[in-house]
Amino acid sequence: MNKSIKKKLLTVITAVACSTMLLVGCGSASTQTSKDDGKATKTEASGEKLKVGFIYIGSASDGGYSQAHDNGRKYLEEKLPNVETIVKESVPEGQEVEKVANDMIDQGAKVIFATSFGYGDYILKVAKDHPDVKFFHCSGVKTADNMSTYFGREYQARYLSGIVAGMKSKSGKIGYVAAFPIPEVIRATNAFALGVRSVNPTAVVKVTWTSTWYDPAKEKEAGLSLIDQGVDVIGQYQDTTAVQQAAEEKGISSIGCDLDMSASAPNANMTSAIWNWGTYYVQAVQSVMDGKYKSESYWGGIDTGICDLSPLTKNAPQGAQAKVDEAKAKMVSKSWDVFTGPIKDQNGNIKVAEGQKMTDEQLLSFDWLVEGVDGQISK
Repeated sequence: MNKSIKKKLLTVITAVACSTMLLVGCGSASTQTSKDDGKATKTEASGEKLKVGFIYIGSASDGGYSQAHDNGRKYLEEKLPNVETIVKESVPEGQEVEKVANDMIDQGAKVIFATSFGYGDYILKVAKDHPDVKFFHCSGVKTADNMSTYFGREYQARYLSGIVAGMKSKSGKIGYVAAFPIPEVIRATNAFALGVRSVNPTAVVKVTWTSTWYDPAKEKEAGLSLIDQGVDVIGQYQDTTAVQQAAEEKGISSIGCDLDMSASAPNANMTSAIWNWGTYYVQAVQSVMDGKYKSESYWGGIDTGICDLSPLTKNAPQGAQAKVDEAKAKMVSKSWDVFTGPIKDQNGNIKVAEGQKMTDEQLLSFDWLVEGVDGQISK
């Protein structure tokens, strides 16, 4: 029997022996599904571990975004002991990511998670060159037969954190340090502002863009600049704890993101909009192992647990927990969501009519700021 026939026979036997698990996403947006390739990967029965690669934009110990992904990776290894992971940290959003992905494939990786938005085009190119490898691109918009995208509706957690910020602010001036003016970040900034104004209707959220995901010095500098402008609460869409540290040093209140950042600013931090990637990583890898992988765009809501709000700290205002619980319950039950009208833009124009809800397509292409946000989207 030649090697080709042996390989095909092994694939069929493995596929029948494996348990089945479909990768599903509650509240998925614009899900694109390709035909199941029907090819199972070697599992525990073969005694061989499945190699899975993880590519990070920052350090796995950044206290925020990349560390949240790394926690998910560790959870994956814990739950699926037949998995071995390969990690590459601090990979810039450029052609270098192609080399990193190809190096992982040379090491035997059959699954690769690329965890930053700007990796998209480069990972897509590698995916087309390696149809036998499964790729997952975090926060991306492009798919292929062997490449999926995944994210969570973190705007829901951002809205909840905005409630806490709005209730805390006495000056009505709240700062927000944001990375890039792309739909993902614009959506989160708007959700935060809507949360603020749901409890503090005249408050203003002053946003500043850093044009970086990971640069602690620049993030802190932006935070300090906003504090100098008189904000008494500050939030962020940045990968590290630098903004929290700025708030701690200056004696104002803060909202973190990605991970629970309270330990980095014990006297400032009130809560954080957090990621829980582990359960998704287990489901995604299991689908590959079982031969049930399907290309799709996963966008899980707060009801799935992929995103959430960390426990409110002692610094949070009285009554905030009840307000947060009330709003969260409506999101979980899907009786209401953040971008339900009436919603105005910065110029006071109605963008979402009363009772109407923005579609996922609109949310994924967000290019305007809501009323109450002080800042501009650079073109």
